[in-house]
Amino acid sequence: MDLWDIFDKEWVPVGAWVEQFLNWVVSNFRFIFQAIKVPFDFVLSGLEDTLTGAPDLVMLAVITLVAWQAGGRRLGLISASCMLAIGLMGAWEESMTTLSIVLTCVVFCSIIGIPLGVVAAKRDRFWYVLQPFLDLMQTIPSFVYLVPIVMLFSIGNVSGVIVTFIYALPPVVRLTNLGIRQVRPDMVEAARAFGASKRQTLYKVELPLAMPTIMAGVNQTIMMALSMVVVSSMISVTGLGQMVLRGIGRLDMGLATVGGLGIVFLAVVIDRVSQSFGISARDRGHKKWYETGPIGFLRSKILKN
Repeated sequence: MDLWDIFDKEWVPVGAWVEQFLNWVVSNFRFIFQAIKVPFDFVLSGLEDTLTGAPDLVMLAVITLVAWQAGGRRLGLISASCMLAIGLMGAWEESMTTLSIVLTCVVFCSIIGIPLGVVAAKRDRFWYVLQPFLDLMQTIPSFVYLVPIVMLFSIGNVSGVIVTFIYALPPVVRLTNLGIRQVRPDMVEAARAFGASKRQTLYKVELPLAMPTIMAGVNQTIMMALSMVVVSSMISVTGLGQMVLRGIGRLDMGLATVGGLGIVFLAVVIDRVSQSFGISARDRGHKKWYETGPIGFLRSKILKN
C-alpha cells in the first residue's frame, strides 16, 4: 500500500452498509411502508379524480374565483390568464395532475408540520433535537431521496408525493416555530390575565398573530413541492414534470418548453394565491374573508334583496 495514496482504498464501506440496511428494512418492514402509503393514496386519488374529471372550463372558473376571493380581481385575472395559457398549450390534464400532487403534499405538510412547529416553539429541548433533522432534510440533494423512496414505496405518483412531502416539510415547521416565538409576550400575558387557558391562548391569540408567518412557511412548502416536480418524474410521477423529462430524453425542445412553461404558470398561480391567504384582516381593511371577493359580492346582493 502506498502511504501517499492512502485514500485510494475504501476504508469505511458506508455505501454497502446503507444498502444492507435498506434491504433489511424492505425485507422485514415493507408492510409498514405500504400502510404509510394509504392516506397519501386516498387524498391524492380524491384530488386527482376531482381535478382531472371535472370539465376544463368549470375548473378554470373555480380557480379564477378562488384567486379572486383570495387576492382580488387583479389576482383572479392573472390566474385566469395563466391557466388559460396552460390549457391552450395542451397541458391542462398534466397541470391538474401536478396540482393534485402539490395540494396533497401541502395538506400533509400542514397537518404534520404546523403542530411540530407549535410544539417546537413551546419546548426548547424538542426544538434542539428536531433542528438537526430539518437541516439534514434540507441539505440532502433532492435526487438522493429517490433511491430509498423507490426501494421502500416503489414508483408512481404516491411515491412522488411522499418524496416531495419529505423534501418540502422543513419550511412550514421552521416558520411555524418562528411565528409562535415572535408573538409578543405581553399579548400572551394579557390573555392569561383575562383567564384564558393555554389552549385558548394558543388558538385565539398566538396562532392568529403568527398566521402570516405560518402562511409564509406554507408558501415556501408549495414552492419546494413544485421544484420537485421534474425530479420526482424520474420515478414515474406523471404531470408536467413528466413532459419535461420526456422532452429532455427525446431532445424534443417543444415538449420540454410546454412542460416548463406550464410549471412556471402554475407556480405563479399557486404562489400568489397562497400569499394572499396569508394577508391579515388588518391589511384587508378590517374585513372578514367572506366580506370581499365573489362571496362578498353575493352576500351584498342577497342582503339588498
